[in-house]
Amino acid sequence: MEHRLWFRLSRTLMPEQETIERAREDAREGKSPSTQAGEFVREEIHHVREGKHGARSPKQAIAIGLSKARRAGVKLGTPKGPAALRKKAAQDEKASKNPRRKTSATRSRATEAALKHEPRRSASKSALSRQAKTAAVKRGKQARSAAAVKAAKTRKAA
Repeated sequence: MEHRLWFRLSRTLMPEQETIERAREDAREGKSPSTQAGEFVREEIHHVREGKHGARSPKQAIAIGLSKARRAGVKLGTPKGPAALRKKAAQDEKASKNPRRKTSATRSRATEAALKHEPRRSASKSALSRQAKTAAVKRGKQARSAAAVKAAKTRKAA
């Protein structure tokens, strides 16, 4: 019984092996940590879309993905923002150092149950587009322009 329960929890709250492998491949290719972390965020968006669980907002889905990335050992920088956010990031990095540690089954169940009540629409194309636009506006005109130039340079020839 206990083994089956652990499998159920690990399936929901741990990143899939395929995602970890894609992130490792990105690392081998010398891609940035944010690109590696993008694989975990993509997985999380997919989970919300397929109805595995929900998210209150696109930001929450992204945050869960980034947390998974940190716990999997992706070297993301310390986030700007409130102390609680920085503390959580530090906690995730510390967890990546000792990955064999068993997660609390009670806490995992509670997290899973809470996320199941959240809406699925937060991972819709329109919601993610809105989130991307607001994030880009916060970065400023020059940063957006530089990103567009870089995207044009690195775009694959069709």
